Amino acid sequence: MHIEILLKQIRQNKSVTLNNLSKKSGVSTTHINDIENNIKSPSLLVMVRLSKALDVDITDLYKVKW
Repeated sequence: MHIEILLKQIRQNKSVTLNNLSKKSGVSTTHINDIENNIKSPSLLVMVRLSKALDVDITDLYKVKW
């Protein structure tokens, strides 16, 4: 799976809104939405912030499922 799909799945599974994730991570809702819709590629720093805000290991956002 791609980062954007994993990010959205994890966020939704944890019942976290874009707004709440933005507040917890310091990443704008627009930027998160752009990542989830594969419009922008996230930097490593952004992924660290999002993983901490979602309380998951950063590697969970990079797992590939075949």
